[in-house]
Amino acid sequence: MITFKGEPITLEGTPVKEGDQAPDFFALNHDFEHVRLSDFKGQVVIISAVPSVDTTVCAAQTRRFNIEAARHGIKTLTISMDLPFAQSRFCTTEKINHATLLSDFRDRDFATKFGLRIEGMGLITRAVYVIDKTGRIAYRQICADLGQEPNYEEAIQAARKANA
Repeated sequence: MITFKGEPITLEGTPVKEGDQAPDFFALNHDFEHVRLSDFKGQVVIISAVPSVDTTVCAAQTRRFNIEAARHGIKTLTISMDLPFAQSRFCTTEKINHATLLSDFRDRDFATKFGLRIEGMGLITRAVYVIDKTGRIAYRQICADLGQEPNYEEAIQAARKANA
């Protein structure tokens, strides 16, 4: 069960699991161009899903994975329903230059295929996935509460293991 401020929330669809082939999805970059997961075929990818980069926990998560992406050379995609304009502003203000921010606001392709869209809110729940070089999900954490940060160390260890 996932909660927001102590109240249960429902996800639309069924979240994908560890061991599953990651569904190919597309989302928009800051230029409103489609970026697909398949664009990173053969690479280890961390997907950091957040409700909105304009919140304290989401901003902290995005900053942390930006640092880890630089430190370990692992491709990191942060995905939210924020408009590309807001994401671009956030990246400039916060000096996010190693993680790629993608917006799912228009097509909701990521949220739908990964089963992470919050019913009635139109946001993506907080989650982290590590996709290995073969496109399989090597790690998954869906945070139990929207205000809870993910376990960064577990995610990074899983990404490093998948990259070995």
